[in-house]
Amino acid sequence: MKKVIYLLAGLFLTVSTMQAQERPMPKPGPAPKVNIKKPQTFSLKNGLKVLVVENDKLPRVSYTLTLDNAPYAEGNKKGVSDMLSALMGSGTKNMPKDAFNEEVDFLGANINFWASGASANGLSKYSDRILELMADGALNPVFTQAEFDKEKAKMVEALKSEEKSVPSVAQRVTSVLAYGKNHPDGEYVSEQTLNNVTLNDVKENYNTYFVPGKAYLVVVGDVKFKDVEKKVKKLFGSWKPEVAPNVSYSDPKNVQYAQINFVDMPNAVQSEISVINTVNLKMTDKDYFAALLANQILGGGGEGRLFLNLREAHGWTYGAYSSVGAGKYVNDFSASTSVRNAVTDSAIVEIFNELKKIRTDLVSEEELKNAKAKYIGNFVMQMEKPATIARYALLTETQNLPADFYENYIKNINAVTPQDIKEAANKYFLANNARVVVVGKASDVLAGLESTKIPVFYFDKYGNPTEKPQANKAVPAGVTVKSVLDNYINAIGGEKALSAVKSLSVTTSGSIQGMTLELNRKVTNDNKLAETMSVMGQQIKRVFNGTSGYQTAQGQKMDLEADEVAEIKTYGYPFPELKLRNDSNLKITGIENMNGSDAYAITDGEKTMYYDVKSGLKVASSETVEGPAGQMTMVTPYSDYREVKGVKIPYKSSINIGMEVELNVTDVKVNEGVSAADFQ
Repeated sequence: MKKVIYLLAGLFLTVSTMQAQERPMPKPGPAPKVNIKKPQTFSLKNGLKVLVVENDKLPRVSYTLTLDNAPYAEGNKKGVSDMLSALMGSGTKNMPKDAFNEEVDFLGANINFWASGASANGLSKYSDRILELMADGALNPVFTQAEFDKEKAKMVEALKSEEKSVPSVAQRVTSVLAYGKNHPDGEYVSEQTLNNVTLNDVKENYNTYFVPGKAYLVVVGDVKFKDVEKKVKKLFGSWKPEVAPNVSYSDPKNVQYAQINFVDMPNAVQSEISVINTVNLKMTDKDYFAALLANQILGGGGEGRLFLNLREAHGWTYGAYSSVGAGKYVNDFSASTSVRNAVTDSAIVEIFNELKKIRTDLVSEEELKNAKAKYIGNFVMQMEKPATIARYALLTETQNLPADFYENYIKNINAVTPQDIKEAANKYFLANNARVVVVGKASDVLAGLESTKIPVFYFDKYGNPTEKPQANKAVPAGVTVKSVLDNYINAIGGEKALSAVKSLSVTTSGSIQGMTLELNRKVTNDNKLAETMSVMGQQIKRVFNGTSGYQTAQGQKMDLEADEVAEIKTYGYPFPELKLRNDSNLKITGIENMNGSDAYAITDGEKTMYYDVKSGLKVASSETVEGPAGQMTMVTPYSDYREVKGVKIPYKSSINIGMEVELNVTDVKVNEGVSAADFQ
């Protein structure tokens, strides 16, 4: 099975890589002259400022409404603005939801709303009506209890699914530790805080913060300034003049010395690593352009030093990148990657090596020239997009940029020297005061982390300090492989019910980046098996007839190898535990924490199965596989057991094909739906 999973991972990653390939680096050449058309502006009495950029190259128009309010913390009702974003666009006081959406579709337009703004775009011949619809949705929203309950339920379900997601936990904990739980950028939505939010809270948030005092409407496209001015005054002139509260927060402090902040997630198949420190970088700072280029050289893409080191030189990861934020409020620098457990400590050492290098050594003229060419090339290409013009016009206003900031952009990029890069790296890439947030499996990575001699502190999945994760607990006297598997058999229906299952067909499906992954597994009690996996129009099939078998992938058919046949002969049954309980090759190695509960770990070579100490249910299995980046552990969790014809089947699981995909059972057939033809 592990080889089939790996083949599927290879298929997905190949297609994903092709889709995500960056444009070739442009060759350095003469710096092009950039002529950015200045917006014409006017303001309403209520505070709304309108910026209009006439552009008749295409018969299209775009509108972007932005509320430039100061960030604010939501406390024990974190999620109220998320709920507001989800509810806006659900009809207006003048039009029901369905009628509103139908007209938008008829016009071929796109209109979106969120807690701090709205956007719309479409053909310029419909510009007036598109603006009318956007204004109606933004200024006259309808918030109903039915829509509130529906959106809240969806959000709660999403939060639950994220609890086992290592990347989601890593993102949450990194923000909490870098900014603090009471800072707008450090607090997070939980089921508890979301359940504190009421419909009235959403309405109050809208009335308090969706106001014109610091609002900007940017219009770009095939329009006339005078027409826009007349229309905007009519539609937005009655917007009640209010200013949102201007709450300020103390800037978060970086740690006094570099340290590892570790979160144990036993289901982690690889470690999420983020080296982070906060920064106060403004777009008007003289070293802004040097900081951009320093980040580009360090980890701005596939040609960045982190990528070349961790992926190309060592093969530890599929990617390693860095970013540095800039703006009116505190932001952060971060270098991040995901690596297999066995090299977690080595990856951290190499990240620090790259940080030290860019902080102490001057970059080469060639490397800097290439970084400049990449930035300038992207800048010029982006200038062709109306959305870019709108964003630049807005940033000029909200960030207090000089009027000629973007006209001088290329000149300022070209003026950066190797010494400027070094100074910016020392100022913003704080290697000596950085947190290394690691979310991974303690039993696999903790010894290595401690060997780095970097101090290690421990946190839970919510950023709370906790004790060092315990090593595997000892198994109580009298507990054996047979007793654990007997408890499992009894927990899912009993020996008699399981023995009566002659065949089992289970279909599961999941979604990843808008693509559907489907798996079907048919297995019989006389050791026949047929598995089919499909994603992105590609299919992998594996068949075993009780004696021999084959595998098909990408139009090629291959006989199963000896180790695959041996694996199927051991596990190719509806409930292999019926036979495994008497297998002398299995060993019980300890009690491990799996998703917050103790589970007995039973190993069979490279495979480990976990059975909950209390319920007896199988909660996970893991296998060690060889991938492009070396060995890694694939963990498959099982949950949501449901009874089907007297036996319990786990309806939820997941598979890792370079990223976690949650799988849900869509069909189960016991003693039906399986024929001899399936195994030919």
